[in-house]
Amino acid sequence: MKVRFLADADLNKAILTGVVRREPSVDFMTAQAAGLRGMKDPEVLALAAKQQRILVSHDAGTMPRHFKQFREEGNSNSGVFLIPQGLEVAVAIEELLLIWLVSEASEWNNRLEWLPL
Repeated sequence: MKVRFLADADLNKAILTGVVRREPSVDFMTAQAAGLRGMKDPEVLALAAKQQRILVSHDAGTMPRHFKQFREEGNSNSGVFLIPQGLEVAVAIEELLLIWLVSEASEWNNRLEWLPL
């Protein structure tokens, strides 16, 4: 199965827009479309898992801890990509496009990865 992304509410919209502009066939759901406003990290992780989407976030402060707890509770998910706030938008776009192009969704299951890889 092809990689599918879910933008966390804190994700810079320029990243999502840039990915989809460069490759319109990428399935990258916005936080708004997913109804993430007001959701706490564990709820966002559960939604991403249910929809089999890799969560893409800037939330380095709390997401790693919630991801670990989510996994320790026996939950499975499609993975999380954390993008540092200071990473150039163009680099983030390239990384996500490369991941989408050369990997399968199952390769990222239950992994939390920092971009750039």
